[in-house]
Amino acid sequence: MSSAIPSTGGPSGAGVGGPHLTAAPLPTTRGALRDSGHVHRSVKAELRDNLLERLRNGEERFPGIVGFDETVLPQVERAVLAGHDIVLLGERGQGKTRLIRTLVGLLDEWTPVVTACEINDHPYAPVCGRCLELEAQLGDDLPVSFKHRSERFGEKLATPDTSVGDLIGDIDPIKVAEGRTLADPQTVHYGLVPRSNRGIFSVNELPDLAERIQVALLNVLEERDIQVRGYMLRLPLDILLVASANPEDYTNRGRIITPLKDRFGAEVRTHYPLRLDDELALMRQESVLRWDGPLGEPIVPEYLIEVLARFTRAVREAPQVDGRSGVSARLAIAAMETVAASAVRRAAVTGETPPVARVVDLTAVVPAVRGKVEFDALEEGREDEVLQHLLRRSTAETFRARLSGLDLSGLQQKVEESGPVETGELVPGAALLASLGTIPGLASILGRLDGEGSESPALAASAVEFAMEGLHLHRRLAKEELPGRTVYG
Repeated sequence: MSSAIPSTGGPSGAGVGGPHLTAAPLPTTRGALRDSGHVHRSVKAELRDNLLERLRNGEERFPGIVGFDETVLPQVERAVLAGHDIVLLGERGQGKTRLIRTLVGLLDEWTPVVTACEINDHPYAPVCGRCLELEAQLGDDLPVSFKHRSERFGEKLATPDTSVGDLIGDIDPIKVAEGRTLADPQTVHYGLVPRSNRGIFSVNELPDLAERIQVALLNVLEERDIQVRGYMLRLPLDILLVASANPEDYTNRGRIITPLKDRFGAEVRTHYPLRLDDELALMRQESVLRWDGPLGEPIVPEYLIEVLARFTRAVREAPQVDGRSGVSARLAIAAMETVAASAVRRAAVTGETPPVARVVDLTAVVPAVRGKVEFDALEEGREDEVLQHLLRRSTAETFRARLSGLDLSGLQQKVEESGPVETGELVPGAALLASLGTIPGLASILGRLDGEGSESPALAASAVEFAMEGLHLHRRLAKEELPGRTVYG
């Protein structure tokens, strides 16, 4: 049976979970736990059994992970089934940390621990000095509590100043001052690794950890124990260790020492989204566009999201960009949020509701994301020029994908007849439409781009502006850009 006793809830106040268990009282002692039929499993056995159950039932294993279904996730699943510790290699912004955190969902929802134990000892097999003493005194009356899986995850961002004491443990001077002698193992203050016992521990950016500190993890990975200072202290740990690293870190900022690399059972290479659809799904999932306020939630039309997704992919592939550092998925997310913010700003000034993003809002993207891209040294001073060119190219590609084959001669003729058509960051959509009058073929344009909500002047104006920008990029309309204004003619 599962090692988690509370299947639909938990003891009052014990972690984050569902409703409180009311059907029957939970075991509060080791004897009661044994009588309940609870079976002790290791962390890796928990993960393996729960993963197999989800695979058999066709359930989601890694919620929120986009674009890895056919590449990364099968490797992670094989590593979990094999009981391997894992190191994830990939450039920045590829979702390594997010993937590591989803592993917690494969643990049992609740697990029993010796009450108040610092390292989460299992009641059947206590290992720390305090719990061993309690076991000798109380036997099967050893007190039991339940810990939620969200509390069974430890994480450390590796920094050069990280010490062995931070990870493994050190002497606690407070305990010594209270009267304990240095010969007493209970004067030890446990570090993050033992405090994650019977759970998952993650080291982010492992190569940034000093090599002499990495040595402290060797025993954790192979012998599954820790040693603190000069004590004859041997704590067998039940833990899954997962690390993340940038491949370039092996030779640039630092490296993972060879004995430590050898002890990881699985090395998994991550990547950026391979398909445009995955890039779009990731942007929609991660962008924060739900804003409270009188203006309502901003709308970023699908074709503008596609422009930003193509832009992100174009930046990654650009020869002027240093590909070794990578271009994070956060660039696309920040770009989408910036475009939405520009629409909200216009709505606040003009009173237009709901706020709808337009092509004029794309100009805000380049300065917003410039710091997220590392260029080759030869491109110094041309960063904005390169990004603007890639943004225009992405807009043209989206225009071809969305409106290719559609007769836009009516719109082109209308712009020519109406004289210069002015738009800009603070020009409301209704004013733009009024300057054009009746637009031939508008329904077809809206239908191709996304007709949902097309009765809104702001949405119609966004579609018309996108079509005019596409005509300009294909040299069928002239365009002049002025501070805060754009004129088509």
